[in-house]
Amino acid sequence: MNLLDAALKIEAAPYWHRELKLNRNALHNARIQGHLSPPVAGAIAKLMGESVEKWICIAALESAKDSACKTMLVKEAGRSWLNT
Repeated sequence: MNLLDAALKIEAAPYWHRELKLNRNALHNARIQGHLSPPVAGAIAKLMGESVEKWICIAALESAKDSACKTMLVKEAGRSWLNT
């Protein structure tokens, strides 16, 4: 949700809905669900000049069900992204 928060500091939700051709409730629904879909996260990242791959991965991990695999990947991703 950090990416969405950053995006909404730059422009209001209607801008992002228009630019990404999203339903006018898409970002509101994402906030309620607690995560962006990977394609939406990647598209927002691209428009913001951020790493598309990084944000797609973060969104995929955020939306995945809790498991040992998810825990391991979140830890690894955190270490990897802190070093970049």
